[in-house]
Amino acid sequence: MDINDEVPKVNERNVLKILVNMYDQLLVNGEPMQNVNQLKDRTKEFIANPNNNPKMSEVKLKFIEELGREDYVSNGIVSLQSDKGTSYKMYIAVQNQLTAAFNELRNEYSNRNYGKSFENLTENQHKVVQKVIPISISEAEPSNYGGHR
Repeated sequence: MDINDEVPKVNERNVLKILVNMYDQLLVNGEPMQNVNQLKDRTKEFIANPNNNPKMSEVKLKFIEELGREDYVSNGIVSLQSDKGTSYKMYIAVQNQLTAAFNELRNEYSNRNYGKSFENLTENQHKVVQKVIPISISEAEPSNYGGHR
């Protein structure tokens, strides 16, 4: 078996590429983002794709066993790449924004479907929300693409 047979193909539109260089500058899908605090909302919009924008992640109906029916699930993946010179403060700020994005999406789904926050759901309801809104973050090893400080 060829190794390429084991790696699932990912549609380019389903990947939100986040790059942080050695100067703590942020690129999101090739576009500069001036403030890291904008990352949470940009990630939420990309993953949820409420307007079915063809430049954002595909959202498709999938059968959720715990629900016994289909629900919409995002195929979105966040790909994070940082430079070895990225400051720890910036790295943590990016991680916090990504975590907040997925937490908010899960809470919004929980409130919409169960009338309560994610933290107050039953174990079965947790499983449903985790399947409908999986945390899909791929983090590559830091590189030297931005040079040295």
